[in-house]
Amino acid sequence: MSDTTTKKRLKDAIKNAFPSALRTAWWVVKLTVGVSLAVTILDYAGVVKWFSQIASPVFTHIGLTGESALAYITGYFVNIYSAIAVITTLDLSFRAITIIAVMCLCSHNMIIETAVQKKTGSSAVRMCILRTLAAFVSAFILNLVLPESQVENTNTVKAAANADIIDVLQVWGISTVKLVIRMVTLIIVLTILQRVLNELGIVKILSKILSPVLRLFGLPVKTSFLWIVANTLGLAYGAAVMIEETTQGKISKIEADLLNHHVAISHSSLEDVLLFTAIGASFWWMIIIRLALAFVSVWVRRIELHFKHQYRISEK
Repeated sequence: MSDTTTKKRLKDAIKNAFPSALRTAWWVVKLTVGVSLAVTILDYAGVVKWFSQIASPVFTHIGLTGESALAYITGYFVNIYSAIAVITTLDLSFRAITIIAVMCLCSHNMIIETAVQKKTGSSAVRMCILRTLAAFVSAFILNLVLPESQVENTNTVKAAANADIIDVLQVWGISTVKLVIRMVTLIIVLTILQRVLNELGIVKILSKILSPVLRLFGLPVKTSFLWIVANTLGLAYGAAVMIEETTQGKISKIEADLLNHHVAISHSSLEDVLLFTAIGASFWWMIIIRLALAFVSVWVRRIELHFKHQYRISEK
């Protein structure tokens, strides 16, 4: 194949990627802005803090305090950055930070990321239940296995200034614009990258290299590129590529669903994990326990699908 032909194919791939990338970017931006604005207003009104106080008794059973619950709940509805912002205002031990970090990594940015997983073929309710359950199961396990450390001072939350609603919305607006610019840029770049890698045959090479690992986790080999995207950039930023692959039929609904059962629990294993490591969480525990739960999640789903298939056959 000549260089001219290759260049033309790559040029066409890049050109054709833009409409799809822009559609997905617009969908993600609308969802992100709406959700973040709603949570910001609820937080200003004291609803988020009130909800965390109600949840406090549950968190005592996994070795955390009521203030820790606020960090998790904020991350649950918004994102990792908001959870970290709350954690840094608390005087927490290595043990407590690790538990909260793993919980947040399992279930954060739930509204937006669940919407992405629904759009790629999985049940939204099932994904919410799976991720929330994984967060509390992992916390329960870590509470048992992690060594006891110094007791947290639960009264060291920094007092927030009495900000006016206009100031709050101004801060929200600036941070949201920055986030939107980053998201749109990443979505476009990722979509183009996916098209180019497909044209060059690199996706097939990656599939072969990763096939032993994916088979161990019960995942189809065809999901290798999406697995990489989800683990390096996460679900929200990787939405364009994941939606593109499923809508074009490059992976089946069942294959996409199996992948979702894995990445629902274990994704964003680069930037988010490093951010939590920087504030004192255990790097290896954040990786290992989520991979273990993701392994169980996919194989349980495969067994479930097998029995459903056998039942349909017996009914005929």
